[in-house]
Amino acid sequence: MKKQKYIFLIITFVLSFGLALFVAMKVFPNNPFSKTKTETDKVMSNKIESGDIIFQTSQSPQCEAVRIATNSKFSHCGIIFNLNGKWFVYEAVQPVKLTPFDEWIQHGKDNKYVVKRLKNAKAVLTPEILQKMENYGQQFDGKEYDAYFEWTDNRIYCSELVWKIYKNAADIELSKLRELKEFNLEDPRVKKVLKERYGNNIPLKEKVVVPSDLADSNLLVTVIDNY
Repeated sequence: MKKQKYIFLIITFVLSFGLALFVAMKVFPNNPFSKTKTETDKVMSNKIESGDIIFQTSQSPQCEAVRIATNSKFSHCGIIFNLNGKWFVYEAVQPVKLTPFDEWIQHGKDNKYVVKRLKNAKAVLTPEILQKMENYGQQFDGKEYDAYFEWTDNRIYCSELVWKIYKNAADIELSKLRELKEFNLEDPRVKKVLKERYGNNIPLKEKVVVPSDLADSNLLVTVIDNY
């Protein structure tokens, strides 16, 4: 009888603990008993590196115009940095800022993104060069987004930020600059945005770099693509 009592107590304890554990995992998904890493955590830990360039399809009217004018699915990009053990994307939005990696992903259409890396990154992007890239990029922190795509440092847009950091801190020219007139400017949606920005004085000879130019660079290789 005493033995049966102990067995009953053990079974009751096991069932109670199991129920409590189940409830804890549902109510508190980040508790120690839940999965130790989210899918994003795994991607960040195992696949990305500081200096990687990340691309996505943003959903604003201007970003749609960029995508159409460049015949590309990409309309936004940034540089990935690991700062104090946490992953961020340094991006030119309004204003230029560091955005947590998982938050940045959520801003893109369907949370899809592509990460590309310099082919010889391990040899070229040394800790010293990465620090130079971070230091150089800091001058743009907090600056306004450049909706006019001017090739100055007064305001800055996303692909310009990436291009200039690589060029001026790592001495790497990821792509050739092009003139605005080289893109598809005839689509009505593109014309609408250009009209809003410039009126009748579109700077067709302005030097520009767009996300697709960087994405198509033969200096880069794709390390993640979940499109």
